[in-house]
Amino acid sequence: MERKMFCYQCQETAGCTGCTLSGVCGKKPDVAAMQDLLVYVTKGLSAVTTALRAQDAKVPVEVNRLVTLNLFTTITNANFDKDAIQARIRMTLDETQALLPQVQDVEALPAAARWDGSENWEAKAAQVGVLATEDEDIRSLRELITYGLKGLSAYSKHANALLQDDEAVDAFLQRALAATLDDSLTVDDLVALTMETGKYGVEGMALLDKANTSAYGNPEITKVNIGVGKNPGILVSGHDLRDLEMLLEQTQGTGVDVYTHSEMLPAHYYPAFKKYPNFVGNYGNAWWKQKEEFESFNGPILMTTNCIVPPKDSYKNRLYTTGAAGYPGCKHIPGGIGEEKDFSALIAQAKTCPPPQEIERGEITGGFAHAQVLALADKIVEAVKSGAIRKFVVMAGCDGRAKSREYYTEFAKALPKDAVILTAGCAKYKYNKLDLGDIGGIPRVLDAGQCNDSYSLAVIALKLKEVFGLSDINDLPIVYNIAWYEQKAVIVLLALLYLGVKNIHLGPTLPAFLSPNVAKVLVDNFGIAGIGTVEDDLALFFGDSASN
Repeated sequence: MERKMFCYQCQETAGCTGCTLSGVCGKKPDVAAMQDLLVYVTKGLSAVTTALRAQDAKVPVEVNRLVTLNLFTTITNANFDKDAIQARIRMTLDETQALLPQVQDVEALPAAARWDGSENWEAKAAQVGVLATEDEDIRSLRELITYGLKGLSAYSKHANALLQDDEAVDAFLQRALAATLDDSLTVDDLVALTMETGKYGVEGMALLDKANTSAYGNPEITKVNIGVGKNPGILVSGHDLRDLEMLLEQTQGTGVDVYTHSEMLPAHYYPAFKKYPNFVGNYGNAWWKQKEEFESFNGPILMTTNCIVPPKDSYKNRLYTTGAAGYPGCKHIPGGIGEEKDFSALIAQAKTCPPPQEIERGEITGGFAHAQVLALADKIVEAVKSGAIRKFVVMAGCDGRAKSREYYTEFAKALPKDAVILTAGCAKYKYNKLDLGDIGGIPRVLDAGQCNDSYSLAVIALKLKEVFGLSDINDLPIVYNIAWYEQKAVIVLLALLYLGVKNIHLGPTLPAFLSPNVAKVLVDNFGIAGIGTVEDDLALFFGDSASN
């Protein structure tokens, strides 16, 4: 069968081997080709900036942000708009050509850095995609690093939106991206670079945590309404808190309510957002249910980042994108970092729409980021010492459409009553509306927030290690059973490995981009494993006393 594209960066890739005709995500071959080309020219620009830094030249912050946004644009389900991606390719080529004359030894640069875009772009894309690297293990490690860097770009982009930058993180991201073009690097070299990617993953997460908490305060325990009001509404999905803030400011006094969807749920936990009287609650569930939920919402939807599912005609004229997100035929709200975006079109349309249709009612509780959990540290430590809490189970990561993901719901239901779930990301939608109760007033599901807030889980683990006086983080009563979907989960995994966490279980399948040899390295050195049945995994994590 003819191969029209090749992509295996997400968990749902066809047959757990690779999408070759069209993306399971809805990405068409021509868009996949332009994403491949955008990654290629971004690697080229990164080789130039890395060479300039080696000459002690300063790289403008605007160039750093360009690289970051380029990578973020290619994350799964972020941008399906071929024209928008081609515009970014042209912008990147122009920036590269402008910087090239400053490089002392241009001939030492890889071909990607010297390509001026004069060839046919479709033909070029076919030459530089994932399969251009013939050696399976080198290809696997290059892609593992690249996908980790895409995840890191997400953290950096959201921090940039709040005017926070880290030159060291940017310099590493570009150096590592350029290194994936270097044919002299061995498997051992790339394994070392993979671990270094995890190190900077931790630093990128810390940067975003600082940006978010400086702007909006530390998340706090919050009950979030999941019902609806009587006013027309705007639904905000994705991850960008700055976009939400601007929208809330612009909807004051308009009679239009604002709701969060999926990964925007944790915005309700921040003190700064509680001052808006029209910030009503959270509507719906994880990203993959949006076709039904966007339809029943009735009002405009703002996609601030991934995760877009190709929209139905019934609501496509109500779907807006902004930032790295894009979909052909949907209106895009422009605005760069530090600029005020104009959401008047959404507000005007919302006023013409009926209120959201109620799909559920009640409340869910979250807000257990690191500052809040550490404020409860004495209570938690006492619960552990007394035996009231036997183990914490980290069930962070992503949700998805596959039936196999029902495993996580059943696993949560079957956990012993003395186990507490630590979560971040949309994986929580598999169990955050279950009545799992509490342990001495401590809820059995502690939601730290978005996948972008996974840093909190690392901080909590490190603090508990200190409190219990342990020398090894793996001696904590914490087990890791993580669901993954896209590239932010990859950087979280690499960050945990860098921190020394071992025996992480990853599902519902292991990444298709791990070659057998690379997978063996992770298994042998870190105990990485897949998932089994609920019963078998409970027995593995809790022994014979796993029953409720």
